[in-house]
Amino acid sequence: MNYILEHLNVFRLVVDFGLTVLIWMVQLIIYPGFMFYKTASLLKWHRYYTPRITIVVAPLMFIQMGVSLYHLIFEFGSLHLIYFLLVSSTWLSTFAYFVPLHQKIETDSDPLFSAKKLTSGNWIRTFQWTLIFIFSLIAFSS
Repeated sequence: MNYILEHLNVFRLVVDFGLTVLIWMVQLIIYPGFMFYKTASLLKWHRYYTPRITIVVAPLMFIQMGVSLYHLIFEFGSLHLIYFLLVSSTWLSTFAYFVPLHQKIETDSDPLFSAKKLTSGNWIRTFQWTLIFIFSLIAFSS
């Protein structure tokens, strides 16, 4: 069983690192890049970009949540509870705020305004996923 848990923790660390790298790329490159588009081009790019980034992000988020639930249920402890709460906070912010904001870009009369809100607000998720990775790194090292 220790063999499986050790590999699960390595897998968790890899997924957490992947999401951290991804969110920093989104925050520093992709979202600021929205500002270089005129409205029609932004809408066209956003419709192209959104389903493709979802193919990358969604499986990682589901894996991260699955691992956090596994640890919470089968290895309950304060560290696993904190990890679960951190992961849940990314889900909450993503689906309560950022998914609707992406939808607003496509339906708003001023999509650049929504894109600016997306860029400035996304620091929340950047912080969340960075904290999750740091937390996992510390937990893995101990």
